[in-house]
Amino acid sequence: MEIANILDGYNDILLPEDVQKILQIGRNTVYNYLAEGKIRSMRIGGKYRIPKLYLLQFIYPDMDIREEK
Repeated sequence: MEIANILDGYNDILLPEDVQKILQIGRNTVYNYLAEGKIRSMRIGGKYRIPKLYLLQFIYPDMDIREEK
């Protein structure tokens, strides 16, 4: 199984609501993780956006998951 398969069916840029569904955690927990930087994110128009890569790095912290150059 390729690790990126767990995110098939989702856009390349995730919303906090997507992260909540994927991780099966509460809304407040997601926003706390984003605010604390536990899950890396970007702020666009004051709203959190999470590239799939950042979520994979959170889920698999010990794996070498990097951006392709």
